[in-house]
Amino acid sequence: MPRARVLLLVTGGIAAYKASYLTRLLVQAGLSVRVAMTEAAQRFVTPLTFEVLSAHPVATDLWGEGGTAAMDHINWARWADLVLVAPATANLLAKAATGLADDMVSTLLVAWNGPLVLAPAMNDGMWAHPATQANLATLRRRGAVVVDPGTGELACGTEGPGRMSEPESILAVVQQQALLLPERGADEEIPRQEESEPGATEDMGSKSGDSPWTGMRVVVTAGPTWEPIDPVRFIANRSTGVFGFALAAEAARLGAEVTLISGPTVLEPPAGLHAYTRVETADEMAAAVHTILSAGADWLFMAAAVADFRPAHVEGGKVKKGALGTSWNLELTRTVDILGDVVDPERHAGLSVVGFALETEDLIARATEKMKAKGMDFIIANDLSAPDSAFGDGVHHVHLIGPQGVIWDSGRGGKEELARGLFARLSPWVRPAEAEA
Repeated sequence: MPRARVLLLVTGGIAAYKASYLTRLLVQAGLSVRVAMTEAAQRFVTPLTFEVLSAHPVATDLWGEGGTAAMDHINWARWADLVLVAPATANLLAKAATGLADDMVSTLLVAWNGPLVLAPAMNDGMWAHPATQANLATLRRRGAVVVDPGTGELACGTEGPGRMSEPESILAVVQQQALLLPERGADEEIPRQEESEPGATEDMGSKSGDSPWTGMRVVVTAGPTWEPIDPVRFIANRSTGVFGFALAAEAARLGAEVTLISGPTVLEPPAGLHAYTRVETADEMAAAVHTILSAGADWLFMAAAVADFRPAHVEGGKVKKGALGTSWNLELTRTVDILGDVVDPERHAGLSVVGFALETEDLIARATEKMKAKGMDFIIANDLSAPDSAFGDGVHHVHLIGPQGVIWDSGRGGKEELARGLFARLSPWVRPAEAEA
């Protein structure tokens, strides 16, 4: 049966950054995905991010400019099996309810007459406004499926309903709706472009024997570690694992033999991995790295945020709050230094090591110092204090540093986009001897 075709419409709310991860989940679930964006959405996430993730051009305007053809607002609506709007702002809901069509996204909605899933996201006051609720009621009567927003801290600083539902929850609703779609015959594509598997279009650089990464044994560590205090409590950090998973996915796409070692995350391992190991503690991650390096590796990307300390003693039973009084002095001890205690003893001449540095000041100097002290070949520096900070799947800004200094200033981009750029910049060092020959 042909893959269900989902047209994702992204509008201009802060939750637009979540739509990039949602795109990735949709593609991993086997759906064919195309993306259209409003002008406001492009202020939060670049079209290139969605182009990389969906492996298709992104529709952005009605005038045939950029990657958009003049009739895309009709042709893309004809192509789709299901339309998903995430995030759906109050403005978009008003346009959809009244049939207003003044940009690519709203025009696509007017041209669409099929299954529609809406994932609203906005301030709690806007969500509660009678006009917004009336528009939602109208759209529901017409058959739209609404994935109600969650309650929590909003971008404006208030607490309340309005947070866009998490991408995993939206994916589940889309998959449920896809099961209700009628069967269709052979795929009919948008006239100007042939359908392809995600990542297989020529401009996306499909996996190929021409890639210098083909056959390279690449190891990636990702995510946080959890250091137990007792059976229910642990020390952790804010790492999501998104960047490490993006690096593993890109390396696999380029033909490398990829082993991903991950701490606890909600992410599904990307397609094409050679091996995937799930760990919890720093000791477990160190053991997994030791095992894979003993078997042989060419590149090691240390993207995991390994805890620096762990409890000196782990309680066998849950510590009762009442027994602690008004304070709790928890004795901590250093965790294993994976680079120093594991990588160095196992390192051979052909292994290249890429590390990561999160700093709040003197970014380049401190990252360079860490690279030299730890014996890394390269380091990726991310300023934790900057608006484009280190955690999550939004827009970020990193620097790739090597022995000769800064190799690449990434500019703003999603983590999948940054992973693509990093592997492109590191390619000259993959087979240097062959390149010189």
